[in-house]
Amino acid sequence: MKRFLPFLFLVVFACAAVCQDSQTTSPSSATITQSAPAAPSTPPQQRLFFPKDWYWGWAEFDLAPPHNEIDPNLCAANAGNYGGVNAQCNAFARWQLSGAVEIRPIGRTIARRLNFFFDPNFLFGKNVPQTLYTWSWDGIGMEYKWGVGIDLPKRFEFRFTQHPNIQRFGARDEPLGPAWLGPNGPWGQYNTIGIRKYFGTRREGTD
Repeated sequence: MKRFLPFLFLVVFACAAVCQDSQTTSPSSATITQSAPAAPSTPPQQRLFFPKDWYWGWAEFDLAPPHNEIDPNLCAANAGNYGGVNAQCNAFARWQLSGAVEIRPIGRTIARRLNFFFDPNFLFGKNVPQTLYTWSWDGIGMEYKWGVGIDLPKRFEFRFTQHPNIQRFGARDEPLGPAWLGPNGPWGQYNTIGIRKYFGTRREGTD
């Protein structure tokens, strides 16, 4: 008998639920026909130029602690041998402001797949490895790249990237003594043609 108790309980519970539904259903409700499902609403059409969310980007501020300076490859690592704390070639950065901007100015037609990007990187400081460490905000230069991308199927993207020489600021826009390595800076000048593949979804850390 104990084996049938769960089954009897389910039967009694189902009968009670059916009886309650029949009592709460008014006679008129039985005659109401089910309405047809609403047609899915079509999303509003994007503007041709500068549609919603036509730009995207980020900005970042970084501090490089002493003895860990950012080296834009303008001065030799032994620059301190040429003047000590007064070395002319002191373009080693303490501060960095960087970012990325991507714009998609066209919202319709095949041109909506087109995007333009600009990735600047500003460097500031006055330091000489093993010789001089300061918190100076003297401008060193802007290292950057820019280019154009075209969205492809399956989250691929064609990209053309141009990377000029570093754009130096003020007194750094000239040869800086015997430790000077030249005006190329990090990476030097180049351009590339490439394919990028996107994957996954970035998880946001906010509620």
